[in-house]
Amino acid sequence: MIVVTGATGNVGRALVDRLVAADRPVRALTRDPGRAGLPARAEVVRFRPDDPAALFTGATGLFLYAQAVGDRPADLLRAAREAGVRHVVLLSSAIITEGADETHPIHVMHATVERAVRDSGLEWTFLRPGAFATNTLQWAPQIRTGDTVRGVFAGSRSAPIHEDDIAAVAERALLDPGHEGAVHRLSGPRATTNAEQVAAIGRALGRELTFVEVPPEQAGPELFPHVPPAVLEGLLNTFRAAVDAPPEITDTVEKITGDPARTFARWAEDHAPDFRRP
Repeated sequence: MIVVTGATGNVGRALVDRLVAADRPVRALTRDPGRAGLPARAEVVRFRPDDPAALFTGATGLFLYAQAVGDRPADLLRAAREAGVRHVVLLSSAIITEGADETHPIHVMHATVERAVRDSGLEWTFLRPGAFATNTLQWAPQIRTGDTVRGVFAGSRSAPIHEDDIAAVAERALLDPGHEGAVHRLSGPRATTNAEQVAAIGRALGRELTFVEVPPEQAGPELFPHVPPAVLEGLLNTFRAAVDAPPEITDTVEKITGDPARTFARWAEDHAPDFRRP
């Protein structure tokens, strides 16, 4: 049995689909099982971090999403170990790297959970992806209603990774031997700017879309509705730095899965329905 936290998130859902397709028993943890919409063969369980022991009975593997663990990751990991879990695959972040700003709130969150995992007594594998292609879904409301996207730093570059490529690496790390103690840094196959990503979404939709740059001091909840205010400044600084710096690009996805990482254009085609007008 493999337990998947964050099972209704982009990566977690893709991983649950993969494990079910591989005929592996999977327990999908979610805060609202009634609205999860997960495969019928998955065991869908309400995630209650205040009662973690019941979550891991019979499980040997755990996919852990750093943002899903709450403020007591050590308790969750202790309960997993005591229930018989042996290996945890943690979805962390590429922000954890040598020379990084260790005060950045995103760094602090992921480093804290990584430390808890290292200290847990479990075998572990860390996945450190860079930019998620799904981050561009924040533009969907603008694209559904018009042909321009207002955003910050049109020239900010990243190598966005398809969520299913992350899930594919997680699947192999959970099912195949040899990933214990490994840190896998993940990215898409090539660099692309924010403006180029908007244009790629437009091509997938058969429309011409334009990126309109907004000064960062004017960025707020309307542009980043799901970003806590305490995190926004650090995120903007990351975007600003990426204007002049080439992103990290790895071939880890292909090395582990045998298939090359998918391009952002492919991601846009896969997600075109998310951007279409009603």
